[in-house]
Amino acid sequence: MKPRSIQTNALINSTPPSPPRKYVRPLRVAAWNAAIIISGLLLIAVVGEIYLRLANPLIKTDIPAHFVDSVGVIPKPNAEVRYANWLDDNFVISITNNLGFLDREPVSAERAAASCHIAFIGDSYVMAKEVPIADKFHVRLEEMAARELPHLDITTQAYGQSGTGQINQIPFYDEYARHLSPKLLVLVFYLNDYTNNSPIRSALRGLDPDRLPFMSVQRDANGTLKLRPPDPEFERFLLPRLPTPWHLRAWQRMILVSYFAKWVDTKTFLFKRDDRPQTKAWWDIVSEYPCCASLMDGWQPADWGNVFKQIKEERLPLVLEEALEHTAFAIDQFKRRADRDGAHLAIMAATKTMGTRGDPQFDRLSAIAEARGIPVISDYAYIVDQGHDEQASRWPNDLHWNHTGHQWAAEAVLEWLKENQDVCD
Repeated sequence: MKPRSIQTNALINSTPPSPPRKYVRPLRVAAWNAAIIISGLLLIAVVGEIYLRLANPLIKTDIPAHFVDSVGVIPKPNAEVRYANWLDDNFVISITNNLGFLDREPVSAERAAASCHIAFIGDSYVMAKEVPIADKFHVRLEEMAARELPHLDITTQAYGQSGTGQINQIPFYDEYARHLSPKLLVLVFYLNDYTNNSPIRSALRGLDPDRLPFMSVQRDANGTLKLRPPDPEFERFLLPRLPTPWHLRAWQRMILVSYFAKWVDTKTFLFKRDDRPQTKAWWDIVSEYPCCASLMDGWQPADWGNVFKQIKEERLPLVLEEALEHTAFAIDQFKRRADRDGAHLAIMAATKTMGTRGDPQFDRLSAIAEARGIPVISDYAYIVDQGHDEQASRWPNDLHWNHTGHQWAAEAVLEWLKENQDVCD
């Protein structure tokens, strides 16, 4: 019998057995197939990256912004705004004017005084970064009015900022539009303006409801609503964000630099972050604020997604009741300013989401306006009356007006002007 040590050394020095001969060929074929597939995917990615970079000028939306005292956060003047909507293959590059709004340079005070000058104030529908400035509804209105109502000599200017409500837009008139003494001031109203007039809605974007970067409203000790100016230090009080899950971090960095990754992410919705936990975390924080606790009691953050439905209900949650009260307060502020400055005031209810008479979302706004003697222009009513398909006015994956929607909105205002030419007196 051989010593154990010799047996151990033999085992150590022996080479591992080769796989059976019948497995060698299948393994090689599998390896080659895997290599071919990986090479093919890499080639597709490279070709796709080159093609998309040539076909699409932008990878993301970029709006350079800054803080203006008494106004809040708005785009920088004379800045390049890049809008990228990969869902609809819509890419627009525009330049803000010397005020910071996506519009032509303001007309001179002398030109405005000599014309029937109209100021349009609103949110993303007036900002309209989805179309070139030349195609925006107020520009088209001016062009059509020059042909059909030349005796009125209409000039227009637009003051729009995404994500704002009428409360936030008051400084747009005070600091910019008022200087041109418009004969007609038009507030462009979209359904989410109800909630955008609520500080609680802003808080669910990660902002401190008591430290907002735009004009807002608060109650004094007597419960009376009053305006609160923008807070220049709002960034110091941003609500904490939950960390991005580890499996999304690399992908989010990838789609910021790779056009192909951005295309894949847009078309397949891979690795989409679930924002519900973040909204719930902010909701829990804001519900402890004195301004908000009683209003948020018994209501869940997920209900914000049902505002379109809830605004139709006869009885609103307290948080939406307050938003409606703030909306009426904001319109009062504009009415007071228009009366003081000798301007007519009108409201334009934008898109199908506002509906027409008989729809609660329209009727709530109409009730506020009629109580103050303010006319309401409905572009949706005009579209229906003309027999158009309302869906043709919007981008397929975006509720904002496309080029056709801006044209129809301009036509709706023009028809109203034909019947109300006295606003230019």
